[in-house]
Amino acid sequence: MKKDMICISCPMGCRISAEWGKENIITVTGNKCQRGDVYGKEEILSPRRVVTATLNINSSWLGRLPVMTTGTLPKEFIDSLLNKIYKFDLDVPIVRNDIIIKNISNTGIDLIATRSVRT
Repeated sequence: MKKDMICISCPMGCRISAEWGKENIITVTGNKCQRGDVYGKEEILSPRRVVTATLNINSSWLGRLPVMTTGTLPKEFIDSLLNKIYKFDLDVPIVRNDIIIKNISNTGIDLIATRSVRT
């Protein structure tokens, strides 16, 4: 089997191809750096993404708080995380890097605030 993709591991954005067969040996071509090889293999075996979003906060001057995960999550957890995020309604004050959701789906990854908001 073969999958063509654009590597998002570095700013070069190489067009790479990952090929694999019955033995699950994955060959990545088109990458200009080692990160592309790692990305191509991970994208086939277990695709993961950093999640960024905004959630509701009770603030008189800012209605939404930007948040992000502290690492990459397996793609199968992203929909349930976004559903939780969009139901939040936090009170201020919030300090940058405050943990909003700890240990998402037992992955060891947290959801944190990416900015501070005062009352």
